[in-house]
Amino acid sequence: MFLLPALALLGALVVYPIGYSVYRSFFDASGNGFVGLDNYTEMFSDDATKTAVKNNIIWLILAPTISTALGLIFAVLTERVRWATAFKLIVFMPMAISMLAAGIIFRLVYEQDPDKGVANAMWVGVHDSFSASPPFPGAHPRPTAGLTESGGGSFTTQDTVRAGSPSSIPLVAAKRDDIGGAQDARAAQAQPGKVTGTVWFDFTKGGLGKEGAIDKGEKAMADLKIEAVKDGKVVAKTTSAADGTYTLPAKAEGAQLRLPAWNFSAPYNGIDWLGPSLVTPAIIGSYVWIWAGFAMVLIAAGLAGVPRELMEAARMDGANEWQVFRRVTVPLLAPVLSVVVVTLMINVMKIFDLVYIIAPGPSQDDANVLALQLFQSSFGTDVNQGLGSAIAVLLLLLVLPVMFFNLRRIRRESRR
Repeated sequence: MFLLPALALLGALVVYPIGYSVYRSFFDASGNGFVGLDNYTEMFSDDATKTAVKNNIIWLILAPTISTALGLIFAVLTERVRWATAFKLIVFMPMAISMLAAGIIFRLVYEQDPDKGVANAMWVGVHDSFSASPPFPGAHPRPTAGLTESGGGSFTTQDTVRAGSPSSIPLVAAKRDDIGGAQDARAAQAQPGKVTGTVWFDFTKGGLGKEGAIDKGEKAMADLKIEAVKDGKVVAKTTSAADGTYTLPAKAEGAQLRLPAWNFSAPYNGIDWLGPSLVTPAIIGSYVWIWAGFAMVLIAAGLAGVPRELMEAARMDGANEWQVFRRVTVPLLAPVLSVVVVTLMINVMKIFDLVYIIAPGPSQDDANVLALQLFQSSFGTDVNQGLGSAIAVLLLLLVLPVMFFNLRRIRRESRR
């Protein structure tokens, strides 16, 4: 009598939908024609479903493992810091954010443009700390400037240079941000036995300047790499100074000057986090950010019940901290760790919202998971709720072993 209302509710919200999904999986898209196992055959022959199964396996392996490992590390380390409560609060705080909001946050974090995406802003900052950026992306000479493209985006002078006769190199099409703070260009002075010249931005506001001449107010192009080439070999190289001038040794006499393509190549723009190859690991990273706090709280609660005498006894027997952690702490936390892993595995099997929100349109097929494929088959463009129900049954069958393992564990613990 007391259980009847709960059983009725459970039957209406759980048992009936499961039974009807199994029933519906044997019918076609309209629901009127019986097709037997055709939906299951189509499901296992569909590339999208195969990708979804593969990605679910990746999720099942990585997400619970990484979240539990981080939770264990955080729980152990917070026992040794003064502000343990504040640290736990910060790590657990993402659990208060809905999956929808977290998906929107990480869609912005993984934005390709370093000016917008935090991940690429940090990555580009680290990259640029160890590697110089091209000084003038997109710049090039005029067709009449005496330079020709020599392959790969580099430019080479048509004429050879002579010592004692300055050779100017005018360029155009530089970006305003790259030129704005530059010094005014200065005509190079002839030096005996050396090849000199100037590289500058050959443009005057208002169009009053003379083409090919250094006019007043025209800007220097500093830090450009310049190579002297003879018979296809680089015999000397230099870099333009802040005022655009450059100097090459006497061995550059009779060579052609080449501006390597690196000078004009696009700046490093970071990693395509949401591209086909990295979209699934990137989304798993956002999941770990949310659920590592959950794992930490449960493990910390279990750690509080671990007998400290065993750890102290191990230390007195000569064990170092790593041995204590590996041979005492982790084995004693095994029941708690299994609870965390199993809970996260069940949660990961039905992951949907993070993938749906974070993965952009071109990469969504590569990030596909079973729950998302179920949604697209049942409510997407080509609605086929028979196929969607078959995917739902498959998802249920994949979750059942984990559920049975959890039930056996609970029963074993209840007997102790």
